[in-house]
Amino acid sequence: MKPKSGANGTAITEFILLGLVESPELWPVAFVLFLLAYLVTVGGNLSILAAILVEPKLNTPMYFFLGNLSVLDVGCISVTVPPMLGRLLSHKHTVPYGACLSQLFFFHLLVGVDCFLLTAMAYDRFLAICRPLTYSIRMSQTVQRILVAVSWACAFTNALTHTVAIYTLHFCGPNVINHFYCDLPQLFQLSCSSTQLNELLLFAVGFIMAGTPMALVIISYAHVAAAVVRIRSVEGRKKAFSTCGSHLTVVTIIYGSGIFNYMRLGSVKLSDKDKAVGIFNTVINPMLNPIIYSLRNPDVHGALWRFLTGRRSVS
Repeated sequence: MKPKSGANGTAITEFILLGLVESPELWPVAFVLFLLAYLVTVGGNLSILAAILVEPKLNTPMYFFLGNLSVLDVGCISVTVPPMLGRLLSHKHTVPYGACLSQLFFFHLLVGVDCFLLTAMAYDRFLAICRPLTYSIRMSQTVQRILVAVSWACAFTNALTHTVAIYTLHFCGPNVINHFYCDLPQLFQLSCSSTQLNELLLFAVGFIMAGTPMALVIISYAHVAAAVVRIRSVEGRKKAFSTCGSHLTVVTIIYGSGIFNYMRLGSVKLSDKDKAVGIFNTVINPMLNPIIYSLRNPDVHGALWRFLTGRRSVS
């Protein structure tokens, strides 16, 4: 994939990512911190995935989606952090044009699937609490696989649309990106051609691909909240809020940071604050997910403990 040439006949063949810290003295500190964060995130998510696979009690639709979410979290952080660590080690901050667009595509693909899976999990909680008698039929293994396949298809369409749209832009001037990975807002700022259509596309596709799932999540939990209020048992309410609370926490974090990052283009100038949001999207979110689900969910917590200690579940 080659970049389009600009008006003066030249074309950008690579970008320079400044990274999180520009001072070389702080590079070793940044390397150690992000290496630890990467190892903790990968270890935590793979531990949850392993616990779900070996624990018969967790062979349910909710944990099927949670296992998929863990795989996606490992993918999300692997797309951005290892390349950044490699640049810190080599002291080279250049990224080829094609590699930059590839990173953009895979990041939006994995984050997109993440968002759609969270919607599927909300639907699963709605059926489990509001339609318990037909739950096993409406959330069969076939339905689960269809929901995952649709999530991947929608996210692929979204990621491919933005990547192709970026490819139509001309890059002929500055090639320095004040960030640690390639993303839409930063590339928009470097374009020599107008990005108005790209920004409109981002808003339009974002409204459809993110607004619709968010609306479905809100509707699902509105019904869930109404159903939980009618539960007479205190223990029953506590269990319902426990399983739903973890999911709602993750939804709030992911959608909140995503809206802040992509829905304010053209209104403010990008700054170092966007690096903090980038850290939140690529590092904090994937690292928090296993912590949130394991600590707030007694079933996952117990399965994790038995997996790490080598004990078997008593059926």
